[in-house]
Amino acid sequence: MIKGLLRFVVAVIFILSGFVKAVDLVGFSFKMEEYFSPTVFNMPFFEKFALLFSVIVVILELLLGFMLLLKLKLKFTLSALIALCVFFGFLTFYSAYFNVVTDCGCFGDAIKFTPWQSFIKDIVLLLALLILFVLYRKDFRKKDTYSYSGKKESNKIQYILLAVFSLVMVGIGAYGILYEPVIDFRDYKIGTDLKAEKEKINKNPSEYKTFYSLKNEKTGETLKVDQDAYIRENKYWAEGSPWKIEEGKNESVLIKEGYKSEIVKFKIEDPTGMDVTEEIINAPRAILVFSYHPKEVSPELLKQVEAKVKTQKANIVYGVSTEPNTFKTLKNMMMDGTAIKTIARSNPFILVLENGKIIDKQPAKEYIK
Repeated sequence: MIKGLLRFVVAVIFILSGFVKAVDLVGFSFKMEEYFSPTVFNMPFFEKFALLFSVIVVILELLLGFMLLLKLKLKFTLSALIALCVFFGFLTFYSAYFNVVTDCGCFGDAIKFTPWQSFIKDIVLLLALLILFVLYRKDFRKKDTYSYSGKKESNKIQYILLAVFSLVMVGIGAYGILYEPVIDFRDYKIGTDLKAEKEKINKNPSEYKTFYSLKNEKTGETLKVDQDAYIRENKYWAEGSPWKIEEGKNESVLIKEGYKSEIVKFKIEDPTGMDVTEEIINAPRAILVFSYHPKEVSPELLKQVEAKVKTQKANIVYGVSTEPNTFKTLKNMMMDGTAIKTIARSNPFILVLENGKIIDKQPAKEYIK
């Protein structure tokens, strides 16, 4: 009973992890792009294959997790899951130790883990899998344990369930790629009040402290001091002081966790740098057309979207992208590309707000139908 319960728990964890990523495969591919970026593994040539890699990883998680739940090909399943866990463990340790990817995306946007929490989770899962491997060693088949060939197994129902499960997951994943996630785990789901979220963030902001890296030009000694100590001790900054700040080595450390929300990144500016966020979230009705990769969007599609948007009744109608001249007939506004990707996965997409509340969000291709 104990080994059956442990198997069930581990299987469900892998299935849930795969499911939340399958719902939003495009979002998971953005996370893969981070790992391939020059600041992490420096393999930018793999970035264009990020979605393919995401699909492969999610398929492995879902199928192996479900196979473990059904006790199908146990030796193969456990061995593959152990290998997968070792791979994830390496990624999360690298992220945590070098502080390069702050969220591994293990459970998509549904559950957020810090890099060290993700690494600990992977180690616990790996230990659980190793224990299961030992506990079930007597149940392993002596022949064809690592293949699907050979004598047919009698458990047809399990394979039918696996096939049905696979088809459902393929449908959910495909829908998320072509349109938007079936289930929206993001902070920007329809019904979210951006104005209320902004107020919560302002009332309970996160607090950071800057640590300066100093070097004594006379002795070569280096040390780190926080901003308070630096201001208090005039020996660090007085005229003629041998202590100099080392550029590029200062650190900003979180000392108090405030209200956490991705809405903190919702900041829209005009091409001159003027912040228009408050104007947008206070408007009775605002329609925004977003694009995080404007160069990849068909000019004809943009033309159709702009034409339809201008016929809608709204106090504010803006085009928001990473380039200042993306839109031809709409006022161009600017926003960070990563922040735009957080709102929706389609490129481009339309966001409709009423008094700061999201009432509609859909891909441009669906909007113009």
